[in-house]
Amino acid sequence: MIKVAVPYDQDKLSFSIPAEVFAGTFSPRIGAEKPSESGEALVAKALARPIGSPALAELARNKKSAVIIASDHTRPVPSKILMPALLQELRQTNPELDISILIATGCHREPTTRELEQKFGPEIMAREKIISHCCKQQSDLGFMGFLPSGGELWLNKLALQADLLLAEGFIEPHFFAGFSGGRKSVLPGIAGFKTVLANHCSKFIQSPYAKTGSLEHNPIHRDMVWAARQAKLAFCLNVVLNQDKQIVRAVAGDPLQAHQHGCTELRSLCEVAVPESEIVITSNGGYPLDQNIYQAVKGMTAAESVAATDGVIIMVAACRDGHGGESFYQTLAQAESPAQVLEQLQNIPANRTMPDQWESQILARILHKHTVILVTDRCDPALIQAMHLKHASNPAEALAMARNIKGPAARIAVIPDGVSVIARKIAP
Repeated sequence: MIKVAVPYDQDKLSFSIPAEVFAGTFSPRIGAEKPSESGEALVAKALARPIGSPALAELARNKKSAVIIASDHTRPVPSKILMPALLQELRQTNPELDISILIATGCHREPTTRELEQKFGPEIMAREKIISHCCKQQSDLGFMGFLPSGGELWLNKLALQADLLLAEGFIEPHFFAGFSGGRKSVLPGIAGFKTVLANHCSKFIQSPYAKTGSLEHNPIHRDMVWAARQAKLAFCLNVVLNQDKQIVRAVAGDPLQAHQHGCTELRSLCEVAVPESEIVITSNGGYPLDQNIYQAVKGMTAAESVAATDGVIIMVAACRDGHGGESFYQTLAQAESPAQVLEQLQNIPANRTMPDQWESQILARILHKHTVILVTDRCDPALIQAMHLKHASNPAEALAMARNIKGPAARIAVIPDGVSVIARKIAP
């Protein structure tokens, strides 16, 4: 037997897999990548050598106001390192510059004071102006035309009125935008609710280019780039993190060129060739991303990309907070089958996109092609089953169920952290 540990909540679960059917464990190199020097040093070097842009200190010269778009509490961006470096650069040539930090909440809730303190530290909290974006506060938004897709582009007025707009963030694989970071600080980060919905429409989610690691021809990415240009996003500082959330790469400069450079570097560290397998075991990398089924869909997409036709995906996720979205849950639970969900959603025009529709659509797509067994002892099995997933309380039960479905000779591959990998299917 081969024993393989997979992240689960703040611990791990162990699977015992017969050696004769074990295809292997597949993890990206980024997870084990070690920093070549401190995060502060890597950031300082990136700022000293901006890509496709003058130095930030030069951009700030003679400006009256600047807005720094910062990620919110749902992202592991090491802002305690990034933000002081950006503030120092801005004030180097312009100590009187009026600076605001705008929290890119997208459609998430506003961070609490405690969450902001944990993110930035007490000094920045006490000294700087920090404003949280609210996507539904129409009076805070300015109309900036129509996206290439035809959707209305509404963005936060504070950002639009700034003489200099810049952003901090991190780059990781994203299951339909290709990669996070860069232009994503603007859309969805500081965009209006109806703009986000239009960008996440059914037609775009169906695109074969709207997938992990894909930027070229990706319609969601195209809209995001256009929005960043309309906002006049002038500079970004993005980092790449390892499994311990340490900075291992940093890029700065032009939001498009620097982001592209960072994505290219990350791809080389994240792309993994996985033999096509009848059973694929994966996770969301444990806490905090495995707190609900909504988030767990992200990890499932990695398994989906390498699973054989009618394969079984074993998803390890605690989901202690349940489904993660009422609309998401109801769309699946009220349907007779995943196929019905797909049929229902594909007919919804972009301007009528519903909240969480994209997550429902992606999960339904996966369930239409594969059986998904969710492994957890911290979520109501009835809730899981209502969403057309199967439930197992432990790894042994899940493996027994999967092998009963696919047979004892079924090949089993393990992707311990489905969120961190760009999985590429190869012949077994």
